[in-house]
Amino acid sequence: PCNVDMESLITDKNRSVATFAITTLLNTGNEASVDRLMKQMQGFMAEISDEFKIIIAEAVRSLCRKFPSKHSLFLSFLSGVLRDEGGYDFKRASIEGIIDLAKNVPECKESALAHLCEFIEDCEFSKLSVRVLYFLGEEGPQTAKPSMYIRHIYNRVVLENAVVRAAAVNALAKFGASSLAEPALQQSVRVLLKRCLDDRDDEVRDRAAWALRMMDDERAKDKYVRDDSTFALVVLERRLVEYCADPNASLKGGFSFEGVPRISRAQEEESRNQARLESMDAALTGTTISAPTSNRPAGAGGSDSADMPGTPTAGGASASGFMDAFEQQAKYASQLNTIPEIAAFGSQPLVSSLKPVELTEAETEYVVRCVKHVYDGHIVFQFDITNTIPEQVLEQVEVVMAAEEDIEGVLEPVVVVPVPELKYDRPGTAYVAFAHTDPETFPSVSFACTLKFIVKECDPATGEPEEGDDGFDEEYSLEATDLGAGDFMQATYIPDSHTLWESLGADAEAIETFALASFDSIEDCITNVAELLGMCPLEGALKPKSKAAHQAVFTGKWMGRTKAVARTRMTYQKGAGVTMELAVRCEDQGVSELMVAAIA
Repeated sequence: PCNVDMESLITDKNRSVATFAITTLLNTGNEASVDRLMKQMQGFMAEISDEFKIIIAEAVRSLCRKFPSKHSLFLSFLSGVLRDEGGYDFKRASIEGIIDLAKNVPECKESALAHLCEFIEDCEFSKLSVRVLYFLGEEGPQTAKPSMYIRHIYNRVVLENAVVRAAAVNALAKFGASSLAEPALQQSVRVLLKRCLDDRDDEVRDRAAWALRMMDDERAKDKYVRDDSTFALVVLERRLVEYCADPNASLKGGFSFEGVPRISRAQEEESRNQARLESMDAALTGTTISAPTSNRPAGAGGSDSADMPGTPTAGGASASGFMDAFEQQAKYASQLNTIPEIAAFGSQPLVSSLKPVELTEAETEYVVRCVKHVYDGHIVFQFDITNTIPEQVLEQVEVVMAAEEDIEGVLEPVVVVPVPELKYDRPGTAYVAFAHTDPETFPSVSFACTLKFIVKECDPATGEPEEGDDGFDEEYSLEATDLGAGDFMQATYIPDSHTLWESLGADAEAIETFALASFDSIEDCITNVAELLGMCPLEGALKPKSKAAHQAVFTGKWMGRTKAVARTRMTYQKGAGVTMELAVRCEDQGVSELMVAAIA
């Protein structure tokens, strides 16, 4: 009913009101109303400024994913507005909408690519030409007739400026290096690239020379063209900053990329889409997206922020969840380095938890979450604690951990860092560190946890303790926290996992079949398995297409160094639960056995 009333606002004389009305309708309407709204927008676009055109283009882009069956309608609209006058941001929003359609709706990929080819023939923005050329290089080789796009790409080499010509050379190289390219097509690409060797720009000539050499080298093709992974940029950036700020960096050798986790480009794209949708929601609701606040170390007496320090708000194994988790892990590293006792373990943890474990209910007096960090020789448990009682101030807050299994000779407690003072609704962080004294043994152990502190009464208005109150000792039981094989595994994307699987061979494999009767669906089962393994799910792993059977692949690096691949096959039968076969192959066969044992 509200949507019907709102439709009358589309014709409002105030174009701002009309724009937000139509954008809201697009985001809240159903599939049946899309046709009517899109028709009303045809004449509407010519009457509004670029600022409002961008908002509508972004709304249509979101609809492309929501209603893929309407792809022809959306593609017609977006390609039409590309021909209209408009600035860079508006054109970019329309281009990204067409690219989203090509990626997510296979039926319209070739039509979308044809519209993009038409656009770059008369594009006044070099950045957009480069963006389209990059996308043509990624998707064009996989189409039924890749040769039809090469003509448009080579036209850019002939007619455009040096920046666009260089991008066109890269796109041609991807066509030539594609595993699907026929010999005749590869030969045509070689001829075109050889012509580029006479270009007047150094960059274009260098890229053409590199492309010609790369096309004759299979290993170079795999590394530079077919590899669809990239670094988790938030982690890479933070580690580069810390490396540059270290006065002794040159003495330690060059910067190492080994400890920087990798993600797939699909995960990176999903993270960007998530950020875009949040920005759009903020624009529609008139709110702002706050930047993450910095966290004080525990020794400073807690944080002034109401948020749990260093704790991801969105964890899990989705693509955007992984990006959020990697960003949080980079913040964890900076936070840990401010504590001298823990900074001595190393500049970076090898592995940090992807998401915190709740040790209390959200409604209890004290809320505690646990995050684990694995160093080379040490394991640190980080406890994020919030006091929810306004009339109390807690002092000398620490967590006492008691292993429920024998860990003598394997783990030894070495550091306890308490929170000096914990006021109402101001989170603080305590730490407990263990030395990993036997590097050949990776324990699977559960710890009973108890929160110990001194309680002082305080004035809720000021939060200051009452004079003369020495307080009293108090204890609060927490849920147990577990240390398992998945905590030593860094969730990182490994490109071409099939090749790695085959190269490791059966000698590196551990395989087991499990009857998991407690799960009522494959989706619940695969989510829990992903958390236990601590590995990076490849595309489609966490989204079963069938309720009866599913296969999933995971990749990771043990202790941030040793590559591992896990494959699962699942079947579900009502009443019997899930039957799962788990096979793990790792460069260290002992790790394969540990990962399989983690499920048991």
